[in-house]
Amino acid sequence: MISAINIVSFDVPFPANYGGVIDVFYKLKTFHELGVKVHLHCFEYGRGEKTELEKYCESVTYYKRKSSWIYSFSRKPYIVVTRKSRQLKKNLLSNDFPILFEGLHTCYLLNDSDLKNRITIYRESNIEHRYYSHLASSEANWLKKIYLRIESRKLKRFESIVENTSMNFIVSQTDFHYFEMKYSQLNNFFIPSFHAHNEVKVPEGDGKFVLYHGNLSVSENYEAAIYLIRNVFSVIKVPLIIAGLNPPEFLENEIKKYPHISLIPNPSHEKMTELLENAQVNFLYTNQATGLKLKLLNVLYHGRHCLVNSKMVEGTTLGEVCKIEDSVDKQIILVKQLMETQVTLEEKVKRNEILAENYSNRINAERMFDAISNSQ
Repeated sequence: MISAINIVSFDVPFPANYGGVIDVFYKLKTFHELGVKVHLHCFEYGRGEKTELEKYCESVTYYKRKSSWIYSFSRKPYIVVTRKSRQLKKNLLSNDFPILFEGLHTCYLLNDSDLKNRITIYRESNIEHRYYSHLASSEANWLKKIYLRIESRKLKRFESIVENTSMNFIVSQTDFHYFEMKYSQLNNFFIPSFHAHNEVKVPEGDGKFVLYHGNLSVSENYEAAIYLIRNVFSVIKVPLIIAGLNPPEFLENEIKKYPHISLIPNPSHEKMTELLENAQVNFLYTNQATGLKLKLLNVLYHGRHCLVNSKMVEGTTLGEVCKIEDSVDKQIILVKQLMETQVTLEEKVKRNEILAENYSNRINAERMFDAISNSQ
């Protein structure tokens, strides 16, 4: 097994309160538990330095992310060029440990000749150009829409930098097939996201509301919330709670039209866990079948019923333990039924089996270590 590793994170991975940083934080925590020394390098642009990370890392180094609009004119994607750092390169060259680049955002150095003899690993979390294209399609602000479309094209060109890696760790089966088709010469491994859970703990009793949650500043998520409000919960009067980071004003105004729908903005980790556990139905909806939705894992480990549309579970084995429905009329019927139905023991057992098979942090960390060790 490897003894130490460099992890380059696109953001400060604590608190672990949104998709990408959840994967990073629980990965480095699992590595620490297994005795691997983590040298964490993270770009900081608002979250600040966190002493919590020092519990799990041999060293933590912060790099200020650049934010000037001038970088929008670069040929490289904005999310990449704003994370260019000479100091990062210098620090990576100060040791000979493998380097794990978290997300395409951090991959500026991947084709640097000074790293050509190092073990370099790309941790994929999304097919980024597709993700940005989907965001552009759902974005109402025309300036943001133009930016997202341009960024999508840049990301599509830049993606070929992964051809310089020693290996790629891919987050979903759908994305793994994409990599196997486009980069078949590379060492690609399916390694799902790391997360906060070890076992399924479905609460006893019945909940009194339906929950939708997500980062509400992202168009994918506020569009999903608007969909649920207008198509499902404008029809049925079942209590709905929408919770998440930085909700836009137009979403707040939409929610105010319905007395049985409420908003909880910027919930703490403790409050979010409480909501997940107290909901009778966690309704998750997306128009983007990209990556692995970590909030889906949270629900399956913590919550009662999980109702999703098919894109939410595409590329995973998690559809086996969710209620899947794309028809609005049938979604309405299912919500009513699930509000009156308890989760059975058989369903809990099946969840444990499915989640243990592919989503164990310890097993996935050991798979990573085996792949890295075999390339040395």
